[in-house]
Amino acid sequence: MKALILGLVFIAVAVLAILPIGLGWGEEVLTFLRGALPVVFGLIGLIMVFVGITGIKDRAEARKDTGQNVDKL
Repeated sequence: MKALILGLVFIAVAVLAILPIGLGWGEEVLTFLRGALPVVFGLIGLIMVFVGITGIKDRAEARKDTGQNVDKL
């Protein structure tokens, strides 16, 4: 329960920091996001490539295992 309440408090503080009536950090947040977004996309793409390669390997191994089981019978 504490984590939920603290999470909501942090979200509220973040929203107030971005709004012009709060701390007015809207421009700085957008500047940060413009710089961080390409890096985040690159990391996500790299993870997706690794997951894709692992999926291909798993499917190939499953086919090989199925083929071996059929040959043994």
